[in-house]
Amino acid sequence: MTDLPPKPAARPDKVSLWRYLRLFRRDILSAQPAKLYRAWMAEFRTPFFRSYLINDPKLIETVLKTHPDDFPKSDRISAGLRPLLGESVFLTNGAVWKRQRRIIDPAFEGGRLRDTFPGIFAAGQAGAARLVADDTPQEIEAIASHIAADVIFRTLFSLPIEDVTAQKVFLEFRNYQRSQPILNLAAFIPGPRWMPRFFRQATRRSAKNIRALITQLTIARLEMIAAGTAPDDLATKIMTTQDPETGETFSVSEMVDQVAIFFLAGHETSASALAWTLYLLARAPEWQEKVATEAAQFDGDFASLSQLKITRDVFREALRLYPPVPMMVREAYAPTRFRDRAVKRGAQIVLSPWHLHRHNRLWDNPDGFDPNRWQSENGKSCVRTAFMPFSAGPRVCPGAGFAMIEGVTLLANLLKNHEFHLPQDRTPTPVAHLTVRAEDGIWLRIVPRLHT
Repeated sequence: MTDLPPKPAARPDKVSLWRYLRLFRRDILSAQPAKLYRAWMAEFRTPFFRSYLINDPKLIETVLKTHPDDFPKSDRISAGLRPLLGESVFLTNGAVWKRQRRIIDPAFEGGRLRDTFPGIFAAGQAGAARLVADDTPQEIEAIASHIAADVIFRTLFSLPIEDVTAQKVFLEFRNYQRSQPILNLAAFIPGPRWMPRFFRQATRRSAKNIRALITQLTIARLEMIAAGTAPDDLATKIMTTQDPETGETFSVSEMVDQVAIFFLAGHETSASALAWTLYLLARAPEWQEKVATEAAQFDGDFASLSQLKITRDVFREALRLYPPVPMMVREAYAPTRFRDRAVKRGAQIVLSPWHLHRHNRLWDNPDGFDPNRWQSENGKSCVRTAFMPFSAGPRVCPGAGFAMIEGVTLLANLLKNHEFHLPQDRTPTPVAHLTVRAEDGIWLRIVPRLHT
């Protein structure tokens, strides 16, 4: 196909603040002007604070890599997620965050990824077995969400998605995702953290239910650890890892916070990435055949993942075009200067993978689906300076390596014996909720793959 994959229509360059806030509340992507796809920096003013969206690779490196402590995560964004995530590693800053990463990071080191692979592969096989290949349009985001949730439960708690508690958590997370916008109105209200915040009743109820279920799983696992019967999975690894500086482990409430973000980050983002990848492959049958050819040779062994080179590049291209987390927000800890412009303490620094990944002064053919780009000089350059689906620097997602293995493995499982095709008149429109999803879902037809 020669037409480009869909992206949201940009708003006019100039709109009133209140119209912008209404658009932002509805969808963060379509609320932004088209000029952000070519701008190195843009300033936004509100009555309460100023924001600076930065696409300049040098500024991004300053914020994320060379001076990350000067640009902690913004509490304006954290406020909207705190009822579910509490003080998880996704929201904290400073010494608390560093302590949490010292305990969490060892679970996602290279050797541990090999240990989690059987759970990922089993979830992929189970997901492929559940597919209904009857050539009728099916909502792919729901299918991808089910598979991604299965991956998390198998690798974190050694439970398949069919487990009763796992099913309850999965359904509650689906309710939460639908009720929680990417940015709560609290982000626009100045004041200290104790000031009342406004959340939808359904959002609060889902968050409370999720945390209660995770608490049950956490307490049960602690009892198994004490009895010496716990499986050697991610939950056991994290709950038994001591902070090398203090010798402490996570308390129950701290572990509940971490499990909530593992599920939110590992489930929501993976489901988004998988669904958009399948959609892109349905649009590009020649690439789908290349992935299927690799999948046919894949024996399901961890060491064989390196052979899935085309599948990896296809997945990376989907992450570029549809990054699951479209925007990240930091806060200036002290006054500074960006591109000869004064940035005051407290200013919000917005890093947008959505705009950076499609920046027309950085990428060749920025809106096109071209997995070959990763072998080009432009692609090799941009992957170092303009590609950050998992953030970058010290705050890079600890599960970034896990996510890449998961995406490639699931694609190989799904494409091995199935074909995905576009239905008529069902073009998805990307919108940002907690992750980049489609406004009315992603619909595809699935048929058995004929092997010759």
